[in-house]
Amino acid sequence: MDPRVPDLRRPATVRLLLTGDVMLGRGLDQVMIHPVEPTLHEPSVRDARDYVRLAERVNGPIPAPVAPTWPWGESLAAMERLRPDRRLINLETAVTAAGHPWPGKGVHYRMHPRHLDSLRVAGIDACVLANNHVLDWGAEGLGDTLGALAAAGIAAVGAGGDRRDAQSPLALPLSGGGRLLVSAWAHPSSGVPRQWAASEHWGGVAMLPDLDARGLARIAASLSPLRSSGDLTLVSLHWGGNWVREIPAEQRRFARALIDEGLADVVHGHSSHHPLPLEVHRGKAILYGCGDLINDYEGIAEPWGQPPGLRSDLACLYLLELRRSDGALERLEVVPFRLRRFRLSHLEPPDREDLERMLGLPAALWRRTAGDGGGGGVPPGWVWEAGAAGGAP
Repeated sequence: MDPRVPDLRRPATVRLLLTGDVMLGRGLDQVMIHPVEPTLHEPSVRDARDYVRLAERVNGPIPAPVAPTWPWGESLAAMERLRPDRRLINLETAVTAAGHPWPGKGVHYRMHPRHLDSLRVAGIDACVLANNHVLDWGAEGLGDTLGALAAAGIAAVGAGGDRRDAQSPLALPLSGGGRLLVSAWAHPSSGVPRQWAASEHWGGVAMLPDLDARGLARIAASLSPLRSSGDLTLVSLHWGGNWVREIPAEQRRFARALIDEGLADVVHGHSSHHPLPLEVHRGKAILYGCGDLINDYEGIAEPWGQPPGLRSDLACLYLLELRRSDGALERLEVVPFRLRRFRLSHLEPPDREDLERMLGLPAALWRRTAGDGGGGGVPPGWVWEAGAAGGAP
């Protein structure tokens, strides 16, 4: 076929489903069928089952052992109705029943490898591992995590057996042709120990020490050997604190520079326990912080210095529709949920108002969606569309 002639059989856009942190360790692991040994090494909590009891005290009993579908709850039907081409999460837990807790670290997450069924049932294609929990159980835990994901047929990016493996982008084929390149990095501001940086001789995460020209050059060098014409590129960054009142100027500059330099069609940020505002810069999407999608924080009073007005029980799926020709954002839909009993459920009106405030969605650029009428489908949320928005959020 003449490459100058558009292939009308090929979809003009690609649909990507992105989430923030999926934390299936600790309390979540304990309510599944094959929990790891529950001993914790936290300053105040010594048994992972205590997090289950805290959640049940607030929202009622959890029918343990739960099925692999349980944590996803109402979101499973929504994901099917959204019809994404690829699904990408930040998996913020080690997948291991072995290893030793990283010394001096206050929180250690792990889930049993047999619980990876909970990712398969959600159709997860790839997991970002460049974060501050993947090495919670040391090098053995990291090796188990990489091996378990590979055995489950789920791709991983952002951590590996040496620096080259950790920093190498993931190439995901797209239906209709083309690829999505995913480059994943962790920044020290998210609490990633600097000792976790992968090196020539030992495994770890892809560490991005600097959010400046040196950081841009590091990402460009990792992408350069793999990029080819027609690729779409997503840069995934684990950065910033757990609770964020205002996006740091340094992060805004860096995210925009990734787009300005042609290194990213999408910037996928995560680390904050709550969703952060979104931006469209020069027609490309920036998700500064996708928040937690699944966690075990229910029942914890103001966990870890949570400021008033910021909530870790409100979660979002982000569906991005990108133009294949240049990666420009055509449509961005935010689909909201609330965590109750370790399960994603639909929102109540007051929850929706809180989430809309945290996301900072200008009414002139975003419109509320009606959903699909309930019944386990796509709940009402918000959408930005290139033709209707007339500007960037």
